[in-house]
Amino acid sequence: MLPPLKSLPVFETVARLNSFSRAAQELNVSQSAVSHQIRILENHLGESLFHRLGRNLELTKEGKQYLDTISNSLLQISEATTQIKGQQKTHIRLAVYSSFAVYWLIPRLPELKRLRPNLELSIEMSHGSPDLSDRTADFFITIEKEKRGFLFESFYEEELFPVCSYSYLETIKSRLNVISSKELMEKLNTTPNPLAQFSLITSHSIYDRHFEDWKRWFSNLQQSLPSTVQFHRFSHLMLAYEAAKHSLGIALVNDYMMNEKNDETALIKLPCSAFKTGDNFSLAYKESRKNEEAIQYLRKWLNEEAKALYRDN
Repeated sequence: MLPPLKSLPVFETVARLNSFSRAAQELNVSQSAVSHQIRILENHLGESLFHRLGRNLELTKEGKQYLDTISNSLLQISEATTQIKGQQKTHIRLAVYSSFAVYWLIPRLPELKRLRPNLELSIEMSHGSPDLSDRTADFFITIEKEKRGFLFESFYEEELFPVCSYSYLETIKSRLNVISSKELMEKLNTTPNPLAQFSLITSHSIYDRHFEDWKRWFSNLQQSLPSTVQFHRFSHLMLAYEAAKHSLGIALVNDYMMNEKNDETALIKLPCSAFKTGDNFSLAYKESRKNEEAIQYLRKWLNEEAKALYRDN
């Protein structure tokens, strides 16, 4: 039996905006009309779809399951309608990790706009793995590997390597008593590794604990992290990057943070080992939307830019 169809887009809007009042504004109806449609749908299903705790609104378990089931159907109806009307969707919501968005994606957006002026791209920035759902975004860059109904394409394999500011590099050279880049490389690839005598910058965001990034870097050299190391601790890789820019010490960052598509990068990559974090980034989007022109264009452009990243590094 079909549900009351008029209620479905109202339910999707409330769930997406997490608000009856904002849904009413978007749908250009009264808040009581929105509440009425949700009540009709809940009565038809025999289940509560939302927890209402004062002004806070949250989907119930049944509400989440129902939204995941119907959202794709609503999207397909919308897409079929625009195709019949001869319209192409040009607005794409891209969910991406914050450091990737700031250091790699945003510097490239002017070129994307030049190549595809009609493509409207909204960036949904995430500190953790974004929820793979139509209510979050249309297209994702994620370390998730699978979800029913989604296609995944390998995009980027993360490596971390030591970097510092140009002024801090002079401090390193002075303390190690070297002048040339060749001498520095030889010094930085000895055992025990001399970086332990400098201030190291550690971030919490990749391994959910401080020091683990440097432990793994030293372990990659088959060495233990010295107990005498002085650390500066930060919650996120972006903060570690910024701290290194201001000569606080040596940080571990990745390729995309050092590939800002300009000649003004404030950090220099030290001539020593890198290690793989184990995080493999993928492009992800709904299988049912794989033939959309905007989805395919964004997919192609991101892959081309990723190839350039590997080529340049």
